[in-house]
Amino acid sequence: MQIFIDTADLDEIQEACSWGIVDGLTTNPTLIRKAVEGRDELDIETHLEEICRIVPGPVSLEVASLGSDEMVAEAVGLFDRFNSVSGNVVIKIPANTSTDEGDPDFEGLKAIAELARRSIPVNATLIMTPEQALLCAKAGAAYVSPFMGRVDDFTSAASGEGSASAGSRLVLEIARIFRTYAFDCKIIAASVRHVRHVRDAELAGADIATIPFSVLIQMARHPKTSEGIERFTTDLVPSYSQLLSTLSTR
Repeated sequence: MQIFIDTADLDEIQEACSWGIVDGLTTNPTLIRKAVEGRDELDIETHLEEICRIVPGPVSLEVASLGSDEMVAEAVGLFDRFNSVSGNVVIKIPANTSTDEGDPDFEGLKAIAELARRSIPVNATLIMTPEQALLCAKAGAAYVSPFMGRVDDFTSAASGEGSASAGSRLVLEIARIFRTYAFDCKIIAASVRHVRHVRDAELAGADIATIPFSVLIQMARHPKTSEGIERFTTDLVPSYSQLLSTLSTR
């Protein structure tokens, strides 16, 4: 399974990429806001250019409009402006842009289909059901992003009980459907809240998990690992330490 980092923070991106484990990146308006808030001197174009330059794989940039024509226009603008940096831009389009205000349901699908016709890769975001994933894959999305954490939250609220497995089941069902019908569309497990979500995404058959920096840190840690390091450090004899020092300076 590939690992994407879910952030727009340059310090987090540079650090995670230095570990050699990052295959791509996802952003959204909320993450960009967190990255630039309070930094009046920051130039957003330069910031996004640097992200595209640093990340060794796909970089998802999201549109802001809700109508299909406007989304396509924004997507083309983002793609034309930033894909030339490293050839790795993917456009995030919501699976459905309807709200309680009565907006139409199919604007996202229309935008995905039009961008696919223009050979602009799309990451269909805010996927909450296998049916939404199916529609987006058929419309031509290169990626679908089921939101594990948000589905857990919704199911828990609806049932009045804890339901930490609903998001995992969503990824599993999408993976089965895509395998059965041989869709050429990758699954990005998104809205990852903790290490267990990452493990569940792996077991469910996700192609990719997009993971916050804080969760990446948690993945590397375990109390028994720390205990082992402390023991090895304590047991290090001076002669072995001296040998290592000598060899490393040759």
